[in-house]
Amino acid sequence: MTRERTSERVEKIKRVLSLRQKDLTLVLANIHDPHNVSAIYRSCDAFGVSRVHLYYTDTPFPPLSGRSSASARKWVETERHEDPAQLAAALRKKGCRILATSCSPSARPLREWDMTGPTAIIMGNEHRGVDAELMEIVDGEVYIPMFGMIQSFNVSVAAAVILSEASRQRQQAGKYETPTYTEEEYAAVLEEWLAK
Repeated sequence: MTRERTSERVEKIKRVLSLRQKDLTLVLANIHDPHNVSAIYRSCDAFGVSRVHLYYTDTPFPPLSGRSSASARKWVETERHEDPAQLAAALRKKGCRILATSCSPSARPLREWDMTGPTAIIMGNEHRGVDAELMEIVDGEVYIPMFGMIQSFNVSVAAAVILSEASRQRQQAGKYETPTYTEEEYAAVLEEWLAK
């Protein structure tokens, strides 16, 4: 690699890292399809999500393959949780409001939620949605308004739509202009990224 290309890579890493939104996250709950999981990681990287939380109790985390999947996952941290209490404690420690995707009557449309503050969104299993034990730790339920015959998106598409709306709100609020990492955190993650 030439010095110029190395310099460009360093500048890109610095720029991307400065835009990371460490107070916006997704929880992947028993999502079994590797293509969906891969696509969610790509969306997280694209919208500046720095960390994904995993809650896998009755479904193994799927093996991810393919260059783009491995590449996206490399830039997004992963944190696993054994039970709802542990997950809730980790998210509450970061000040997150916890939302779950849902089609229940108590769910509110996506754009009614303010996602400029610390926010975690639980994305449920492809077939059964968010498990009941996780619904007990949420602060609210969110749905994406749809106007066709089919009333649900593929989970990876839903994740992208939700993150796109969160990103829109955060851009309007100037959140991408203010780094969410402390100087110490930025330096530590920068060193880690430069080694990848």
